[in-house]
Amino acid sequence: MTSALLARAAELDARDPLRAYRDRFVGSDDPEVVAYLDGNSLGRPLRASAERINAFVTGAWGGRLIRGWDEQWFDLPITIGDMLADTVLGAAPGQTTIGDSTTVLLYKLARGAIALRPERTEIVVDRDNFPTDRYILESIAQDHGSTLRWIEPDPRGGVGVEQLAAVVSERTALVVLGHVAYRSGYLLDAAAAALVTHDAGALLLLDLCHSVGSVPLELDSWAVDLAVGCTYKYLNGGPGSPAFGYVRAEHQDRFRQPIWGWMGRDQPFAMAQGYEPAQGIRQLISGTPPILGMLAIQDTLALIGEVGMAAVRAKSLALTEYSLDLTRELLVPLGVEIGSPTDPERRGGHIIIDHPRFAEITGKLWQRGVIPDFRPPEGLRIGLSPLSTGFGETAAGILAIRDELLA
Repeated sequence: MTSALLARAAELDARDPLRAYRDRFVGSDDPEVVAYLDGNSLGRPLRASAERINAFVTGAWGGRLIRGWDEQWFDLPITIGDMLADTVLGAAPGQTTIGDSTTVLLYKLARGAIALRPERTEIVVDRDNFPTDRYILESIAQDHGSTLRWIEPDPRGGVGVEQLAAVVSERTALVVLGHVAYRSGYLLDAAAAALVTHDAGALLLLDLCHSVGSVPLELDSWAVDLAVGCTYKYLNGGPGSPAFGYVRAEHQDRFRQPIWGWMGRDQPFAMAQGYEPAQGIRQLISGTPPILGMLAIQDTLALIGEVGMAAVRAKSLALTEYSLDLTRELLVPLGVEIGSPTDPERRGGHIIIDHPRFAEITGKLWQRGVIPDFRPPEGLRIGLSPLSTGFGETAAGILAIRDELLA
């Protein structure tokens, strides 16, 4: 059986139109990594990024020194924000910037959003949302006397539009949802969620961390109000690379974020008394942005621009479907349960499978060079980054999971 499965994987790899791009990533030829199945937590670096970062240290930083701020760096958060908008967000320029962590930007966006609806007292969020999202909203609700209205989704699915419609009302200021559920991989119908939210007079904030770079996005046409996302997963920005924030153009004149810093002020180098927010999306910036952490993102955006998000999504769907086929054949007979949507239209770029022994065997898998991640209570998450992951790698990883369950 094993030889036949690997032969099938080799056939799929040979037919993969994106197969040549795997060689552009650092570590793609590392014999100690049999299967990297965690690209939805931390993407592999591109070789071009290693060259860019080295050149920056010796040239732009080491050579231009402080002059770099005037020559390029000051505008880089907006420049890269517009690149993100054009390449992967489906958004017009002038609505996206980059620079803080996801947590900080989520706080800024949520606080700014509820200030746009001061007469409303409720924030809607689901209990399966990523912990940071829940914790930030709990903090805001406590500080502002708001009420959290919790949606209880199926943990092996996600928030349905009917569930959302049942909880939003004239009291709702803000709805915060993950576009792709961090555990199950459920893909939200974002356009429908925006429609339901707006019918109630509320604003929609999407967390794009698990979808940007793997699922095509159309923030403008979906009428999303605000969005936040990280860049170290499918965008390969590196550990702790900065997040991005999106504020729809129609809200920017009235939107005010709560962390006032000098770089988000109108005429920041005037060093004047009193805060006057900059015009447009620059007001979302607070302090000095992490320029070094922004560098690698540009290479992935260039690569996605070359390939196209349609091709990325097609490869992603093929990888997750192949993983599910292997799981049904090899792992379900051993007691494994599938915890992700089987409908590809409702599935993002990863799947999760459940078994009581997965907490125990995750470390053993890592020791043999197979790297998924564990999500409580008993889930093994298989994240398949379309540009850097192949079918043979995927098959080897799932075969290793089978072997550990049989051991």
